Order: sequence, then structure tokens, then C-alpha cells
Amino acid sequence: MEYYFHQYGVLLIYTVLALFVPVGMLLVSYMAQFIKVRPSRPTQVKLSAYESGLPPFSPKPVMFNFRYYYYALLFVVFDVETVIIYPWAVKYGLLSQQFGFIALGAMLVFLFVVTIPFVYAWRKGDLEWIYNQK
Repeated sequence: MEYYFHQYGVLLIYTVLALFVPVGMLLVSYMAQFIKVRPSRPTQVKLSAYESGLPPFSPKPVMFNFRYYYYALLFVVFDVETVIIYPWAVKYGLLSQQFGFIALGAMLVFLFVVTIPFVYAWRKGDLEWIYNQK
């Protein structure tokens, strides 16, 4: 029973540290402006909203190309795929002894699920940077 409460004590210590570290960093940063380590000179422009790299005061917003996001999402998908496949490939010898072809089948299903949307986007022409104007 004592070991049971010991585990919650460790969890409590981690929770306190998880709260104390960011709050402590913010407090140190706030206190640093009083000893002139971090100057504070707020102006109207500095306090205005600044989003997506666009100037805060412009007559017309600049159109941002959506294809940047599209390529970023594709990169994340295939990066996650690599992160999942690499440990599986390293441990496949052990997995094949324990589970046989079930592990291979599960990975093939995963690859199928990830590859079909990529092939769809490729066939649709969404991966072309410059579209052919007809």
C-alpha cells in the first residue's frame, strides 16, 4: 500500500515541476525588465496584432499561396509514416517470431491507408507547383 502512494507522490512532484518551470520562466522574464536586462518600450504598433508574417497595417491583404500548407501537410504525413515504419522495421525479426504475418499485414494496411490519398492528390495534379493554364 505504501508503494501505491509513493507512485502518486512521484506524479505530484512531476506535476508541481511542470507548473513551476514555465511560471518561473515567465516571472524571471517579467522581473528582468525592472533591472534593465529586458527593456520594455511598448508602442501602438508593437501592441497591434501580427499574424502570418503580414504587416499589421496594410491597405490590402496579400494572398498567401495555399500550396505551402498542402506541402507541409504532406511532409508531416510522410514524416510520421517514417517514424512509425522505422522502429517496426528494426524490430520486425522479433515481431515475426511472435505474431507471424499479422505484423506484416498490419504494416501493409497502414501503408495502403497512407499511400492512397497521396496517389489521389498526385493524379488530381495537386502536387504540381505550376498549373497548366488551358
